Amino acid sequence: MPVIKPKVSTYVSLSLILLILISGLVYILRDFAYKGSFGIWFYLTACTLITLVVLMLLVKMLAGFRFITAARDQIIVKLPLRGYSKSYPISQILAWEEEIVIANKKEFRQVTIAFTDKQSISVSNHEHDAYKDLVAYLVKKAGRQRVKGKQ
Repeated sequence: MPVIKPKVSTYVSLSLILLILISGLVYILRDFAYKGSFGIWFYLTACTLITLVVLMLLVKMLAGFRFITAARDQIIVKLPLRGYSKSYPISQILAWEEEIVIANKKEFRQVTIAFTDKQSISVSNHEHDAYKDLVAYLVKKAGRQRVKGKQ
């Protein structure tokens, strides 16, 4: 029974980056309030860019926080931050595809599963645990729904 969950190391590293960005934003705002070392355009541009990057990282972290369980001829998708939980029987899988990209001598894999209710989920090997177990489960249980892609 593969349980696919986010890797702790991914969330730790993204949290550290967020902490550094927020510290930089606080430093820039503090410098503007007390010293005003730079022109107003620098502060406006820097604060806007840092805020946008922080928001994009937060959205990525929150959207990717999900748990997927594959067992007993069904796939259970849980999104704890939304309070969403749904169970899909294997028969409700329309198609699934595994994409493989090689960049910088590393292999990045992502599987996308589309369901009959027009929902889909994506799982990657760098952001989730038990990725290989999920792919093996899909090959075994839903091999006919697999979409052959470029590899």
